[in-house]
Order: sequence, then C-alpha cells, then structure tokens
Amino acid sequence: MKLTSCLSAELHSPAFIYDIDQLRESLGLLDSLRIATGCKLLYSIKALPLTALLKQMLPLVDGFSVSSLFEARLAHEVLAKQTGSIHITTPGLRLDEFEEIAALCTHVSFNSLSQMQRLESVASGFSKGLRINPKLSALADPRFDPCRQHSKLGIDIAQLNPDHLTDIEGLHFHNSFAAEDFYNLDKTLQKLLPVLQKINPKWINLGGGYIFSETSELNHFVELIDYLKRRLDIEVFIEPGKSIIGRCGYLVTTVIDKFISDGKAILVVDTSVNHHPEIFEYQKQPQLLAATGAHQAIVAGSSCLAGDILGEYAFDRIPEPGDQLLFADVGAYSLIKASRFNGYNLPDVYFFEDNQLINIKRYDYLQYRDHW
Repeated sequence: MKLTSCLSAELHSPAFIYDIDQLRESLGLLDSLRIATGCKLLYSIKALPLTALLKQMLPLVDGFSVSSLFEARLAHEVLAKQTGSIHITTPGLRLDEFEEIAALCTHVSFNSLSQMQRLESVASGFSKGLRINPKLSALADPRFDPCRQHSKLGIDIAQLNPDHLTDIEGLHFHNSFAAEDFYNLDKTLQKLLPVLQKINPKWINLGGGYIFSETSELNHFVELIDYLKRRLDIEVFIEPGKSIIGRCGYLVTTVIDKFISDGKAILVVDTSVNHHPEIFEYQKQPQLLAATGAHQAIVAGSSCLAGDILGEYAFDRIPEPGDQLLFADVGAYSLIKASRFNGYNLPDVYFFEDNQLINIKRYDYLQYRDHW
C-alpha cells in the first residue's frame, strides 16, 4: 500500500489520514448505482463533517443528510450556490431553531406526530416528510436498533392514519446498521408499500446503514430500486455515511512505552479510544495493518482509563518505542466523536493524495483552553 511508505518520524502523531483516491473509489461505486437506478445520493454528514472532505465529494453527491442546525449550516455553506438537497430528520428539532432549519433544508422528515404538529406551522418552504418506524428489527444489539421497543426514532407504522398523510410529500426510514446485504431493505419496502400506495409521495429516503463496498449483491439493490420506481413514480434518496468515508480513513499512532504486565507485552501508544470512541462502545478492535506473526502484544491507549485498549495483536517483531502503527477503516464516527480527555490533543488531519501527505488541520493548546 502506498500510504505505508509515507509513514516516518517526521509525520506528527497521532493523526487521521484520509486517502482521497480511496474516497473517490467509494464514491465511484455509489455513482454507478446512482446511474443504474436513478436514485439521489446524499452524504450523511454525521459520519465526518470535515469541510475539506465535503468539498471533495461535491461532484458525486446530490446533497447532504443532516441531524442538527449546525450540520445544516455547514451543508448549506459547502453547497453554496450549487444545486443540492439538504435532508434533515432528528428527534431533537427545537422550536427556537426551526425557522432557520426550514430555511436551510430542502426536505424535513418529522420524527413524531407531536413534533410535526408543534412545528409545521412555524415555517414553510421545505418538502414535508415523516420518518417512519417500520417495526422491522435487523439488529441484535438494541443500542443501535432504530426499531427497538419504545424507540424514539420515527412514527410507528401502525399509528399512521389517513389524517396524518394528507399533505405529506415524502417518507424516510432508517432501520439498518452496517448491513452487507439488502434483505432487510427488501422486507421493509414490502411492508411500506401499502402506505406508499395510499399517499403516493413524491419522494422516499431509504436512510443509510448499508456498506455498499462490502457486498456482492449490488444487483439486488438495483432490482429493489427499479421495482420501487416501477410501482410508484417516486424520487428515491439514499444517505450513506460510513460507506463513503469509512474505508478511506486511517489512524497513525506511535508507540511511546513498552513493558510486561502479567506476562504479556503492553504497547502504550500516543492515541486512545477517546480518539475513536466506537472502539470502546462496540468493544471491537480496529484493523491494524501489518499485524501478523507469532508475537502477541496488547496495544493500549495513553489515557488513565483502564479499559483504554485498542486490541491485542500478533506481530513478527513486537514494536519498540518510536515505531508507528497504522489502523485502517476508521474514517467514520472517529474524529467527529473524538475528545481531549486527560488533556491529550486531538489527532492531526492529513490528506493522502498523489502519493503525498498534506496536512489539513492541526489542533493546539489554545483550542483546548478556549473550549474550557
């Protein structure tokens, strides 16, 4: 891999590196689906709202999916005078922010009937939609299941009646998570079809949660969209996040200490789970490149949290202080969730393009001080 050849002591660590060629490859795959199906592609900003990356995406996305006022402002600024959609759905729509949100967003999918009743008269000018909970769970872990019991996400499909649907232009749902096939999407569309036929909406947003690059069943997706468009004259949106940004992100870190604890080698590195909280949330170790061999070592973060462990890995040679390690597939939900816990700085940000590393962002003490 070309990126590994650029690692050196001169590269300030820790750092997130975003491979622009890999980003374009991910977008190219989705663009082929966009052409094959006629669907519209939105990038879900919550995965990573780095402005320089959003601008890299612009030629190949039809807009952005947002969850808050700040995300909506950022999407609007990035689009500037370009044509594009901004979709919002969130349980957290505030009355004091909604007028501005409505001015920034082209599509608003209300998350509950009470939210719609409270806000729909405050502002206009957007395409009005509802987020539907199809009550089809595809996840064993309720922490990430939008269709869990007592869910806060979307209107229970059984609670809908014709009175709620009179001036609705679109429906939104999102009930998949890191899916590598489209069988749950198939079942969901079959369940929603009677509702869609009843209101004949102008558009439907299928949400995100599909890892398009990890599936061999893309034809199934094309067939589903084709079926939907044949049954209904409808505009179809998808809003992937991780599927666009996940594989293009890397985290480089440096070993700063090495010792033995209860018979195992411990490598303390200059990053932590606080720079990629989903490691701790999911208890799933990230992929460490070039981690093969017969020598085991635990890679531990540098914070005082006992559970700040990135994982246990096998090496040909156990690294020494000063050696750099490179974690892959960490582009999504990493920097956006990162914190300065213990006062450690946030990682630098680099682009890898044309076989060169370009520093995009460097954080410093003044930002830490101003934050607090």
